[in-house]
Amino acid sequence: MKGTSLVVSVVLFVAVIVLYVLHFTGQGAGEGVSIKAAAETSAGGLKIAYIKADSVILNYNLSEDLHDEFTKKQEAYTSEYGTKRQSFEKEAAAFQEKLQRGGFLTEQRAVQERDRLVGKEQEIVKLDQELSTKLAEIQQGNNTKILENIMDYLERYNEKAGYDYILNGTNVLIGPEANNITADVLKALNEEYAAQKTE
Repeated sequence: MKGTSLVVSVVLFVAVIVLYVLHFTGQGAGEGVSIKAAAETSAGGLKIAYIKADSVILNYNLSEDLHDEFTKKQEAYTSEYGTKRQSFEKEAAAFQEKLQRGGFLTEQRAVQERDRLVGKEQEIVKLDQELSTKLAEIQQGNNTKILENIMDYLERYNEKAGYDYILNGTNVLIGPEANNITADVLKALNEEYAAQKTE
């Protein structure tokens, strides 16, 4: 019974959304004001541009270099952890085999070896956590550096361009391509980064 009630609720919710969209886009009764006309009226001469930030980040040479460095560190950390983990697993398997065939002279010696292995496993878990934390910090630092560079450039760019707003184009569904400054920003960012690398 609850399933049927949920289905009916979902269908009614979708119907209300469709009616809302039709009413406010002017496609329903033919008397609504189009969104574009309303936007032009409310914009009132504002100078607006947008960039597709995801595109800039993906194609920004600094992003690519930082990603390559991060990947190398990640591989090195993974290798370090993997080597220590394999070593521990071999020792644990050897301990288990020796224990099963009665290879320890005393029970005390078996307990000592078990405790040593438990300590080693805890060290490996701690190493994994430390390496994961380091990688997260590196990634956060990279993201901050990229964002700061983009924002710094946009502020300098806008001193000359004089836009009232520069929006993130990932949220712009429709807009004149003339207002899209992504290519200009990306080109300038890569040129600046190339110049910094040669210094």
